[in-house]
Amino acid sequence: MYELLRTIHLIAVTPCLIIGAYLIYFSTKGSGNHINIGWAYMILMFFQAGISLFMEARVGPQFLNHFGWIHLLSILTIYTVPKSIYYIKKGDIKGHSRSMIILFWAGLIIAGGFTLVPGRYLYNVFFT
Repeated sequence: MYELLRTIHLIAVTPCLIIGAYLIYFSTKGSGNHINIGWAYMILMFFQAGISLFMEARVGPQFLNHFGWIHLLSILTIYTVPKSIYYIKKGDIKGHSRSMIILFWAGLIIAGGFTLVPGRYLYNVFFT
């Protein structure tokens, strides 16, 4: 079951790296394209973070015989996605922008960096 969840998680999170970078650094903010692609990004981010909560930590200490430190980034993602939507619906562009940057860097770049630690699956894929 873990392998299936890991595969689904990777399929959902991989396009988020490209989409997130595009939305933050290259797209015209507020355009129809930005909004439509942004919705896809938010759905994928929320989905992949939810899936990751069902994947037990296999490296490092565990809490409740399941969760590891990396799960805190999943919880941050699950919190940040609706908060970002709230901000933009209220017209708080600065809050939306700030939360999206946090989501991208914490939910993708930092979490992704942790997956490259020796003993983790992606470390073995890329380095062994």
